[in-house]
Amino acid sequence: MKLRSLIISAAALLIPFSKAFAADTLNSGDTAWMIVSTALVMMMTPAGLALFYGGMSRYKNLLNTLAMTFISYCLASVIWVIWGYTLSFGPDKAGIIGGFENLFLSGIGIDSLSGTIPTYVFIIFQMTFAGITVALVLGSIVDRMKFSAWIVFTILWITFIYCPVAHWVWGGGWLGKMGALDFAGGNVVHINAGVSGLVLALVLGKRIGYGKEAMFPSSITLTALGAALLWFGWFGFNAGSQLAADGIAASAFLVTNTSAATAALSWMFAEWLVSKKPTVLGLASGIVAGLVAITPAAGFVDMPASLIIGFVAGILGFYCVSKLKHKIGYDDSLDAFGVHGMCGLWGAIATGIFANPAVNGGGTGLLYGNPKQLLIQILSIIATILFSAVGTLIVVYLTGFLTHGLRVDQENEIEGLDSSLHGERAFEID
Repeated sequence: MKLRSLIISAAALLIPFSKAFAADTLNSGDTAWMIVSTALVMMMTPAGLALFYGGMSRYKNLLNTLAMTFISYCLASVIWVIWGYTLSFGPDKAGIIGGFENLFLSGIGIDSLSGTIPTYVFIIFQMTFAGITVALVLGSIVDRMKFSAWIVFTILWITFIYCPVAHWVWGGGWLGKMGALDFAGGNVVHINAGVSGLVLALVLGKRIGYGKEAMFPSSITLTALGAALLWFGWFGFNAGSQLAADGIAASAFLVTNTSAATAALSWMFAEWLVSKKPTVLGLASGIVAGLVAITPAAGFVDMPASLIIGFVAGILGFYCVSKLKHKIGYDDSLDAFGVHGMCGLWGAIATGIFANPAVNGGGTGLLYGNPKQLLIQILSIIATILFSAVGTLIVVYLTGFLTHGLRVDQENEIEGLDSSLHGERAFEID
């Protein structure tokens, strides 16, 4: 009897050590899931977003839109492994930025782990986020920005805007320490990109003929295909952000799909009611609005909350695209601010309202007895907006100085950037 008690006591003492050891042990299931998630998110930029944006651009600028999306991902891939990762996830410096200890990924090897997955997998997973975030900014300024200026802007923006915000929220920075909840990128990705896109669009000015002539999308078919690929890839974006194949990842998968579908329906019915026609472009845009809104909340909210989040996102997105931008008078070419900025803002607030500790013990929102979380979310939104707006403005003017102007010549804009900048044509027009 005494021997049995001794064995039980010894086992109890060893349990904490076994758990700690397991936390530092590679899990093949988690690793496999994260490799798949990374591939899904990678597909979102040069496939999903390129087609989504390309189809909405005018026929004479379709290839330029594809080229700018592709170059965004290529530049992000290189920047990230040289200095982007260490600035975002390197050792914290005063809560503001990561240190240079992991420059060129130094100090990280094939046996390095981040939780239960190889650090290399975590690095490339996070790199795909940087790639798509800067590409989202592109939606505000297609048809009128120089390709060379976009390259310089991308390098500067990832370095001085994206990396600090990513560190603040996910890399041990001050917003994360304050308790801001952002599961997969409400602040880091969507508000950041949406606000930056608006600033860039305002500085560049309106497209020639904006508000005076029809600017038809080149191919709604491509846009619909792009939306479908984004929806598919977003499962890796949101569920993959758990960094493990577990119940929270499964919940994030479920609420991501539910929010996207609900937002597509609410956008469609709102458009049908106002414009008397349910368009495919509206459906595709509603899908993306719902995906954007659920992104910061995906790992914290339950299914009923995702219905509300998606419903509001569809209505909000439709209003911003069809009414708000015309009232204010800015030319956001493909509505990056209206869909990503505003729906991302709603998603961040909704996280503070609906975060359910039964889903994820790391988040408790207003409806579950923690009004402080909503205040924290609002403060994080304000901080992101201010930093993105002011920082992007500086980056924009620096880019203009380095490239002798941001905007293409008037004759090139009228001719179309596919022909004037790239010497190619997406379509043969008689």
